[in-house]
Amino acid sequence: MMHLLILFFATFSAAFMATVPPGLLNMNAAKTSVEKGKLNGIIFSLGVSTMIMLQAYIAVVISKFLYNNPEVVELLLKIALVVFAFFAIYFFYKAKKGDKEQSKVVKVSKKNSYFKGMLLAALNLLTIPYYSGLNAMWNASGWIKFEIWDIAIFILAAGLGTFAVLYLYTVYFYKLEAKTHRFSRNANYIISALMVVLLIVTIIRIFYS
Repeated sequence: MMHLLILFFATFSAAFMATVPPGLLNMNAAKTSVEKGKLNGIIFSLGVSTMIMLQAYIAVVISKFLYNNPEVVELLLKIALVVFAFFAIYFFYKAKKGDKEQSKVVKVSKKNSYFKGMLLAALNLLTIPYYSGLNAMWNASGWIKFEIWDIAIFILAAGLGTFAVLYLYTVYFYKLEAKTHRFSRNANYIISALMVVLLIVTIIRIFYS
């Protein structure tokens, strides 16, 4: 029982810390909250967390394969390059286009926010290698035994750790809604810049490896 508590808090902390730095998911959670309301921001965050749990499960299943076949990780990083480059251009274009358009009130369904969160989380191709690495480290430490409860705790902690950060982003920006018009206006520029940073980091990782 004790190893399950350690597994939960270790995985929760790792997921929390991985989500804290401004990135595609948490910035979109804040942006959704500012533009479409707190509830849509929370539902977006739930969509992200659902996909993170699915990715964590996949990471558990294929962790041994990934680390016995380094070329697979390299392939994922190369695919990530394309994804980050695409989003850097997409959000920059969207920001430029937004500068020329007047603000509009758009009714967005909660279902759309949920699936948008799932989609953006699915496009983060570094999540599976990250949780595979955690899985390998926890296994080496004896914190995870690849039994059903161990796997369930690992997946749940990954999802809750991610959701906790996204919720804070959502509530923080929602409470400051009156002061975040500049954030809402420039969010796409910020996300585009972050994608460029991730693109550079990924290139460095590929050449370093």
